[in-house]
Amino acid sequence: MSGILTFLLVVAMLAVLGALFVGLFAMVRGGEFNDKYGNRMMRLRVILQGVALVLFVLAVIASSA
Repeated sequence: MSGILTFLLVVAMLAVLGALFVGLFAMVRGGEFNDKYGNRMMRLRVILQGVALVLFVLAVIASSA
């Protein structure tokens, strides 16, 4: 079980990193893409960080049990 949680945690962290880079890229470039997707990407990043945090807590609990 812990191996699955570890894998999901890594996937979630990579998704956070991807959303962060796309959001930063949109902010740097500006223009229409930033107007349309900038805030969405940063909100997605926050949601994905929450998912990663929950998976981290579950992995710690599973490894200590």
